[in-house]
Amino acid sequence: MQTPLQLPAPNERTSQTIRRYRDEIGPVVRVELPGNVPVWLVTSYDMVNEVLTNDGTVYSKDPKNFTALHDGSIPPDWPLRQLFEGDHLLTKDGADHRRLRSLINHAFTPGRVRGLAPRIQEMADTLLDRMAAEGGVVDLVRSFNAPLPLTVICELFGVPEDERPQIREWGNVLLSHTATPEESIAAHNGILGYLAAFIERKRRQPGDDLTTGLIRAQEDDGDRLSVEEMMWILWQMLIAGHETTVHLIGNAVIALCSDPKQLALAGTEIAWEQVVEETLRSRTSVVGIMLRYPRHDVRLAGVTIPAGEAIMVGLAGAGTDPARFGRDAERFDVTREPDMHLALGRGPHFCLGAPLARLEMRIALASLFGRFPELRLAVEADEIVYNSSIITEGPVRLPVVLGPARDVSGGTSCRSEPAHDFT
Repeated sequence: MQTPLQLPAPNERTSQTIRRYRDEIGPVVRVELPGNVPVWLVTSYDMVNEVLTNDGTVYSKDPKNFTALHDGSIPPDWPLRQLFEGDHLLTKDGADHRRLRSLINHAFTPGRVRGLAPRIQEMADTLLDRMAAEGGVVDLVRSFNAPLPLTVICELFGVPEDERPQIREWGNVLLSHTATPEESIAAHNGILGYLAAFIERKRRQPGDDLTTGLIRAQEDDGDRLSVEEMMWILWQMLIAGHETTVHLIGNAVIALCSDPKQLALAGTEIAWEQVVEETLRSRTSVVGIMLRYPRHDVRLAGVTIPAGEAIMVGLAGAGTDPARFGRDAERFDVTREPDMHLALGRGPHFCLGAPLARLEMRIALASLFGRFPELRLAVEADEIVYNSSIITEGPVRLPVVLGPARDVSGGTSCRSEPAHDFT
């Protein structure tokens, strides 16, 4: 058996390590996660697609099927345990998963998402107005990338403005592979305690939000969610519902500013939807997704993986696999012929928030470069610091020179359906 390699390797971002292992070793690699936890990493488009296609049948997402998590091999204080052992949709299979997902779909429909476009545009314009007043060099993550998706998802679920920064802080800790056990446990307990109290608040004081809509939907269906189930649904929606989009916006801005020709195309000839899809393909913010556990011994690319061992799905390798996307697969190219990427998953676990993420990305990028057409990086691309996570990837800070602001009196509104209420 191969000597386990590290994920991520020292001095590399997780996406870089996954792609290098794909090219230098192969589509299935034995690696160690932070904390010296061995897992199998699938790095190619075909192998990622194979695992995702058989989600819920050959492969389970339930951590009860991860032998090492329960036989003493992995210590109780492993910092990533809080993430992989959570009782949320990302760890559910079969009927359990379908039941919870159907209740979320009831309150989180594509029509309601489309109806959010005017409000998202309003939020974006407000943030851009503040940036224009500030001028000069700004940290785009602090000023735009983070507050826009965080505000969108928290407004959707009725989280008060003064409580939102704490949610982002908890999420940052839980997704970090450099957090200490104490920090991870404190964040885990903190957010679950907050969500339990928040749900009870919403039961007593319902509002025009998705939390209230979700509560009413499940009560009307006679399938009342437990407090714990509600907590974990909100855990996933609030953390995954903003963190991944924060990083996607940052990754897109870096790619566009690093290639003026691509930015010029995006601003003149190419629909912003195409920029969003190319970002998802080649600069995905979800570089590795939750572990899968084979229900029986399986063979992937000639490698036997025993039942009960863990498989990490390397989305960062799938999206830039030369075998699927050609020799220039690593290159960000908004003119690339559309091809099915796997950045949002597939099958029963296809990302619930995909319509919202795409909408936010399109409005954010079109508005940002529409207001600041000469925006450029204030540092070299290789000087940008990225977050420490084996799940998500994006800049922690993104210094940019705004350049002159374009006059957009009346806003840059997007056509959309009328807004819907959430109940």
